Amino acid sequence: MKYVALFILSLIFWLLLTYNLTIPNIIVGSIASLITSLIFGKYFLKDVVPFLQPQRYFWLMVYLFIFTWECIKANFDVAYRVLHPAMPIKPGIVRVKLGLKTNIAKTILANSITMTPGTISVDIIGDEIYVHWIYVYSENPEEYSHKISGRFEKYIKKIFE
Repeated sequence: MKYVALFILSLIFWLLLTYNLTIPNIIVGSIASLITSLIFGKYFLKDVVPFLQPQRYFWLMVYLFIFTWECIKANFDVAYRVLHPAMPIKPGIVRVKLGLKTNIAKTILANSITMTPGTISVDIIGDEIYVHWIYVYSENPEEYSHKISGRFEKYIKKIFE
């Protein structure tokens, strides 16, 4: 089943990349997806049934909207800090406790934090993620955990867990 799921996802990715629905392109994409599935299928997810649930795709669309909005806000925040004459930064590394259980969910969260300007995921150890932050607002772990990961974590949990 995981080989079939990887084949379908690879073919969809191919068609989105090429944005061409001609017969030769579909044949080439199918061959490339088949080769990819045969080579990398054993490394694909163990349980592909969750990827067949349509509500996860709804939450993915919601997450992409939230992620885009947070990136726009963070871009303006970083631009403000760079252009401000006093350059108001207070950098630091904070430890954020995660409520996520699966490795894929933790990885997606870490990448989302890193792609948001002003933050970089440094390490994930167990149920904690270490994040370098351009401006540490608070010393309270609950407060900065919500500020950093709270905006993404609940949606990632609905998608990947």
